[in-house]
Amino acid sequence: MGSISPTLRLLELGGIATRGTLLRSCERVDLDRAVTSGDIVRIARGRYALAVVDEDVRTTARLGGALALTSAALHHGWAVKTVPDRPHLMVSRGRHVDPHERAAHIHRAELAAEDVEDGVTTPEVTLAHCMRRLPFDEALAIADSALRSGLPKSTLERIADNAQGPGSLQMRRVAACASGEAANPFESVLRAIALDVAGLSVRPQVWIREPDLVARPDLVDAALRIVAEADSFEWHGGRAQLSADARRYDLLVVNGWMVLRFSYEHVMTQPDFVRRVLVAAVAAAERMREAGLLAPVAA
Repeated sequence: MGSISPTLRLLELGGIATRGTLLRSCERVDLDRAVTSGDIVRIARGRYALAVVDEDVRTTARLGGALALTSAALHHGWAVKTVPDRPHLMVSRGRHVDPHERAAHIHRAELAAEDVEDGVTTPEVTLAHCMRRLPFDEALAIADSALRSGLPKSTLERIADNAQGPGSLQMRRVAACASGEAANPFESVLRAIALDVAGLSVRPQVWIREPDLVARPDLVDAALRIVAEADSFEWHGGRAQLSADARRYDLLVVNGWMVLRFSYEHVMTQPDFVRRVLVAAVAAAERMREAGLLAPVAA
């Protein structure tokens, strides 16, 4: 058994995580050392973030404008698909910014005074910008995280319903698909890929009950009996957890479930491969259904 670097694990978790989540895959001494060195900062009781979250605020103060998009999402405590290498700043269209400035990603928009608090776009404005301007998978990851943090689904829906112009259709799709059940951006991005596969209808964290098994996989298409798992690096402490995982997967398979397991690298850097596998899985499940071999789902 082994552990992963707390900084690397935070990157995988979207830049924000609780101490308990980190300690499931990292050594306590390594986490404490990363905090002492400044690579990781404690942003609230039991909650940690990459140091970039604090650095972005300082850059914003120097350059002006407002911290926005994924940088603002991190500031609000929401995990993101990809932690930005430089802060995203929103400035007015008429504001001059040195074209050689490389300390930030510059975006243009007109913001009202009430759209910004302490140099950061407000939570609702941040969500609106992310849902409209980011790729679907990145927007879904942030919306999922906002719901996990306690934001009401009705707020997302209201933001989307009030939207007009370019990007408003995506905003409504993000609001409709968002779920606080996804544990992290890894699972959110896997779901975003699956949602674009014709014939596949997945839901996150669905309970499966079979005579000899109760399981709650990451993504489930109950009609096609397909399970898709986001297999993250977790330091469970030895063979006992490995044995439990193997038992769960074996029992899912013998009970007629097709189990697909995707690594973080597959989902985040090889989405075309993930999509091809999911398309092939749907085709195989459809063939089984046509042959009368697809068992009904237990209630």
